[in-house]
Amino acid sequence: MYLAQKTRGVGEYTRTHVQSDLHSASPHRLIQMLMEGFLTHVNVAKGAIEHGDIAQKSEQISRAIMIVGGLQEALNGEKGGELAAHLADLYRYLRDRLLQASRDNDRKALDEVSGLMIEIKSAWDSIPQEMHYVTRQ
Repeated sequence: MYLAQKTRGVGEYTRTHVQSDLHSASPHRLIQMLMEGFLTHVNVAKGAIEHGDIAQKSEQISRAIMIVGGLQEALNGEKGGELAAHLADLYRYLRDRLLQASRDNDRKALDEVSGLMIEIKSAWDSIPQEMHYVTRQ
């Protein structure tokens, strides 16, 4: 009982902290937060597969898919041109692999999408904020 109460308290603190970050975050930081959230949900889904928690796996993969949708919506094809088009293709691939991972309980597919997102995030993080024309602002 104590552990459940403590976990709820930590979860509430985290939600409050994230919500306050959302209100003050730049578009650059919002994309970073989406990518971080994606990685978190994929990692939790991997653990859920290991523990046979199918409901948790499904929920976490669904959340990761929603984040990919948010990243796709944030793309600015007009300003981002070919780069935005390539990212849109990559995001579609991530979504398809997540669906496959969910269907097959495939940790390797989750490792793959996690690795791809880490690469995307690393590239995003290395670009100065003022250069982020690929997303809507």
